[in-house]
Amino acid sequence: MITGNTQLTGIIGYPLTHSLSPQMHNAAFKALGMDWVYVPFPVKPSGLEEAVRGLGALNVRGVNVTIPHKESVLEYIGEVDETASLIGAVNTLKFEEETIRGYNTDASGCLRALEEVTSVDGSSVIILGAGGAARACAFQLAVEGASVTILNRTPERARALAEDIKGALDIGVKHGGYELIPRSLGGADILIDTTPVGMYPHMDDEPLVKAELMHEGLVVYDLVYNPPETCLLREARAAGAVPVSGLRMLLYQGAEAFRIWTGREPPLDVMEKALLDALHGV
Repeated sequence: MITGNTQLTGIIGYPLTHSLSPQMHNAAFKALGMDWVYVPFPVKPSGLEEAVRGLGALNVRGVNVTIPHKESVLEYIGEVDETASLIGAVNTLKFEEETIRGYNTDASGCLRALEEVTSVDGSSVIILGAGGAARACAFQLAVEGASVTILNRTPERARALAEDIKGALDIGVKHGGYELIPRSLGGADILIDTTPVGMYPHMDDEPLVKAELMHEGLVVYDLVYNPPETCLLREARAAGAVPVSGLRMLLYQGAEAFRIWTGREPPLDVMEKALLDALHGV
C-alpha cells in the first residue's frame, strides 16, 4: 500500500529494463515491515541534472546510480565520500535536507565478494575492462594491497586508469591490451572480468579467457550476473578454477546502499533469494 508516508528510493540509469535492484530492495523492505519502496527511473544523459535536482525536490530518500551516469553525476551532487572521491565514480546517492551525498558501494561489494573465497592482500589481480566497475574494483584492491594489472580492448583506457590510480595512491599498476592476457594469467591469483561479454541475451558469446589459459585455484570473478553462470564461469569450472558470480557484488553493493539510506541492517538472505527468483522467472 503506497501512502503519503511511504519513503521512496530507486535507481537512475539508461536503460534499466533488466535491473534486478527493485526486486532485491523491495523484498528487503517487505521483510523488515518498512513503508519504503524502490522504483526504476530511466534517465537519459541529457536529463541527468534535471533528474538529480528533481529527485531531491520530491523528497526521494536515495537512489542507486548505474550506467552511464556513475562519473557524470559527480557534477551535480554536494558531498562525496572518501572512497567515491578516490575512485571518481558514484553509484549511490543519499538526499539530505541540505545536500546530496555520493557514495561508491561497488568497491566494497567487489572486495566482500572476493574475500568470501580468497585473501586479497598480496594477491596478483588481472582486471579486464576499464569502465566504472573496473575503476571501483581496481582502486579498492590496490588499497587492500593487491598487485593490479588492467587490460582493456583499448589499451589507452587501461593506461589512463592505471595513471589515475598511480596519481591518487602512488601505487604502480600494470596495464595493456587483451593480447597480454596469456602471458599475464600464469602468475595471477584473481581474474576479474568487468566487461559485458556473455551478458543476457548474448550468453553464447566467446569468453575473453578460455579454460586452457586458466590454472587450478585461480579465482575467476565475472561481474555479469545475468545469467548467473556465464560463459567465462563455465570455462573456469572446466579448468578447476574458482568461479565467483557477479550476483555477489550486486548483493553486497545493494546491501551497503540499504544501510546508507535506512540505517538498518539489510536481510541478506531475503535479498539474495529475491535476486535468484528474479533471474529464474519465479
